Order: sequence, then C-alpha cells, then structure tokens
Amino acid sequence: MVTTVPLQIPGVPGGPELLIILLIAVLLFGANKIPKLARSSGEAIGEFQKGRQEVEEELQDMKEGGSDSSDEESEDTLDLEEESTSSSGS
Repeated sequence: MVTTVPLQIPGVPGGPELLIILLIAVLLFGANKIPKLARSSGEAIGEFQKGRQEVEEELQDMKEGGSDSSDEESEDTLDLEEESTSSSGS
C-alpha cells in the first residue's frame, strides 16, 4: 500500500500564521493605511520591473552589436558640449 505525504515547505507561513501577520499589520498601520501601502508597494514593484526590463533591453542591444548607437550618442554629447562652451564664452 502506497501512501502519499503532503508537500510541506518549511518557512512558508500557513493559514493561522497569515491571519496573525494580517492582524499585526492592521494594528500597526491602521485599516485605512493598508490599501495605500499596498498600492504604493505595487507601484514600486512595477517601476522596478520596468527599469529592469530597460536594462535587459540595453544589454541585449549591446550583445547584438549596438555599438553604432552608442557612437551616435557620444557624437550628440560632444555637439552639446561644444554648443555650451561656445555660448558661455561669448
């Protein structure tokens, strides 16, 4: 006879632990501030993911030989520097 053992992952809180954590959060922050905290946390995570995606795209461009675009950017920077020095010198 084969018996199966339910998968138990140590360190992951279950039902009663989550209720205790929620109760402590309500006592600390108040019921009115919890939705604001959740919203700001979600926005922060979204911004982090967007920034990470931009960095990954830049790295992918660099791998594919995107050095041409970096040359153009450096030329644009030099042009801006020349303009600023010529206007400040007059």
